[in-house]
Amino acid sequence: MNRLFGAKSTGPKPTLNSAISNVDTHVESLDVKLAKLTAELTTYQQRMSKMRDGPGKSALKQKALKILQRRKMIESQRDQLQQQSWNMEQANMMTDNLKNVMTTVDVMKDTNKNLKKQYGKIDIDKIERMQDEMQDLMEMGNDIQESMSRSYDVPEDVDEAELDAELEALGEEAEFESSLGLGAGKESADGMPGFMVDEVPQFVDEPPQQGKVKEAAG
Repeated sequence: MNRLFGAKSTGPKPTLNSAISNVDTHVESLDVKLAKLTAELTTYQQRMSKMRDGPGKSALKQKALKILQRRKMIESQRDQLQQQSWNMEQANMMTDNLKNVMTTVDVMKDTNKNLKKQYGKIDIDKIERMQDEMQDLMEMGNDIQESMSRSYDVPEDVDEAELDAELEALGEEAEFESSLGLGAGKESADGMPGFMVDEVPQFVDEPPQQGKVKEAAG
């Protein structure tokens, strides 16, 4: 039975790429044959163009017609093989596209599964509580900064009229001291500061000195 129908093949199954390669190789061999037949036809045509009508030319013409017929058959076979190769290439591209689609679907499934798993660990209530705590801490920090930047020297509400009156009083006091000759840098004859020397105003009569009293007594 095996001799009649052949034994079952145990080798690897042919792939689409290998089938395409085999067909393309066959097409290339047919192209070589067609080129050879075309060259023969060209030779016959040149020879017939130089011959007169007669039995010799008719016999040469019959040979050329047979070669032309054979070339047409090979061309038809080549065209069929090229169409088969093109169909297999399209099927191969569709197979590759389908593989890419399936790979993409599998990746999306795994990604979706992982996302659900990760999001399942997140407690939205905890996140909201954490946000509320952060807001409270920020408000507390602002209160602390405001408290630390409080001024203790100058009151916040100051009456400008009172400041003007106080400034005017200081000016009058300075004019009064200047009229008395109590300068801050004035010193007495013995080097004592002016504000420590008891000066007698000009409108008070000075008591006579001791020397002058003695001269008057003498």
